[in-house]
Amino acid sequence: MKRILAVIPFLLGGAAIGAYAADAKSNWDDNCAKCHGDTGKGDTITGKKLQIRDFSDAKVQAQFTDDEAFKALKEGLKDQNGKMRMKPVEDMSDEDITALVKYVRGLKPQ
Repeated sequence: MKRILAVIPFLLGGAAIGAYAADAKSNWDDNCAKCHGDTGKGDTITGKKLQIRDFSDAKVQAQFTDDEAFKALKEGLKDQNGKMRMKPVEDMSDEDITALVKYVRGLKPQ
């Protein structure tokens, strides 16, 4: 019985992590994929037009920190002329944004 009770927190933690990852994927699909594509390559019509970087490329990922990615999602991105290139995500908690940054990091090959 003690063994079963000892295992329960790990099982619940695993379920929570799985839900966390599913939420990040859902947030990606809802907020990012229309421009960045399903795999982060930026190979959509809009992505090509805006010359979006390929997040599946490790060299591209090395060009920004997690904090910079978080800030871009939270505040949006503007070009040199101040024109909005990417709107900030709406109705997303800081925890969800952090999970989304982790999701983006997972788009590059290991």
